[in-house]
Amino acid sequence: MRLILGDQLSLIHSWFNTTDPEVLYVMMEIRPETDYVKHHIQKLLGVLGAMRQFADQLRTVGHNLVYLKLTEVDNLQLFGKNINAIILKNNIECFEYQEPDEYRVDQLLKSFCNELNITWKMVPSEHFLTSRYELKDFFGKKNYLMESFYREMRRRFNVLMENGQPIGGQWNFDANNRNRYDGRIPIPKPLKFDNDLTEVFRDMKISGVDSFGNADPSHFTYPINRKQALELVDYFDKNLLPHFGTYQDAMVKNSTSLFHARISFALNTKMISPLEVIRSAVETWQSRPDEIGLEQVEGYVRQILGWREYVRGVYWAKMPDYAKMNYFDHKNKLPEFYWTGDTRMNCLKHAIRQSLDKAYAHHIQRLMITGNFALLAQVHPDEVDAWYLGIYIDAFEWVELTNTRGMSQYADGGIMASKPYVSSANYINNMSDYCRSCFYDAKKRIGANACPFNSLYWNFFDRHQDKLRKNPRIGMAYRNLDKMNPEEKAALLEQAEKYLDTMNEL
Repeated sequence: MRLILGDQLSLIHSWFNTTDPEVLYVMMEIRPETDYVKHHIQKLLGVLGAMRQFADQLRTVGHNLVYLKLTEVDNLQLFGKNINAIILKNNIECFEYQEPDEYRVDQLLKSFCNELNITWKMVPSEHFLTSRYELKDFFGKKNYLMESFYREMRRRFNVLMENGQPIGGQWNFDANNRNRYDGRIPIPKPLKFDNDLTEVFRDMKISGVDSFGNADPSHFTYPINRKQALELVDYFDKNLLPHFGTYQDAMVKNSTSLFHARISFALNTKMISPLEVIRSAVETWQSRPDEIGLEQVEGYVRQILGWREYVRGVYWAKMPDYAKMNYFDHKNKLPEFYWTGDTRMNCLKHAIRQSLDKAYAHHIQRLMITGNFALLAQVHPDEVDAWYLGIYIDAFEWVELTNTRGMSQYADGGIMASKPYVSSANYINNMSDYCRSCFYDAKKRIGANACPFNSLYWNFFDRHQDKLRKNPRIGMAYRNLDKMNPEEKAALLEQAEKYLDTMNEL
């Protein structure tokens, strides 16, 4: 018997190279997995819909499969109980499962297997390009510097390399990829699919699964099988890659994803593999060198070959302690508008409402809008984690926790990031068109309609001087704070306190 989890939908796994009548595959929809955090309805629809498609594909090519839907009477709603029942019913002699990506599932299945009276085995998922603890071994006791890991991965997989050196003479073109969107290049419409998941939606409702956010189950637009996922990859390579890097940090009101690929859900459920995605982009660049600059493809490769493997490595190196880290000892509740988008701050209103509507926001919206504000508002990292894990269709704990608690909230004290990623309204104004039509004035720091980001920014550095003042990467902030007129500084901090006290009214 072989168990397949909901984020292990890889048709290219070696398990499926041959059909064997002696092998029984098992997939199950169970309430602990729908309920461990409150999920966006599109995330639940997407995972369950993709699981059902995967099951159909396995059956079509001749594999034996037991699939337990949420509503089935013999679904006991727990991994252990369902597995035991199937073992007894089918006289199973050996149980196998692929390496889970989430620590809680890993611990749950290990605990279950230790009580089994038949043989069992955990096998690799064959998806990632590194093993669980490879990053930990790579760095040893040194700092977890992503750039050095990324270079090693480029060398190992010979990606954008020539004679042992990086093509173009440098490893990183990030400095070229921070442009505001200027309207010169039309933004192509994102590729959307038309999947009917009304049956999944009905089963969720019958089962009483709780969720939030908006969805049209009869027209689900994300890929739910490998064929659609590969179409999305191809669409990105042909239409979006030529300008991806240039505008990867930009934000605009009239586009959800700009030139981003939107493949993370398909990638994180393993419908597609990281190496085939990388090779497809590199081959497209090689075939169109006059249209696609090296900086475009390098920025894309860095996110998948570097960052994605890196955050997974940090997760397994530092769990379970990582999930409890709270470096700044922040304790506030997440503002109520994170669940509604009802705020006069236009950047947050747009990023949150988009997330509620699409279960998606690109990395700068997550890092420098919703994440930035949560950090400045002193929100407890547990609250931030639960929101990010629930709201985004691509969020599984191994990738969400490290990006949120580490990169976004600096709750790990600098394991992943060399400085906290906070900004005043100036950055948001430079990188987006959000501020133009906002109730608050991005240039104003004190007063009735002063942008909350401004006073909260300075309050953050003032409040955490003991932890941050010696950080060489943020020396400029403290030099400016020290030069500030005492009366102005006092007024700024008073303004910040007022906003912190009336957070739900902003």
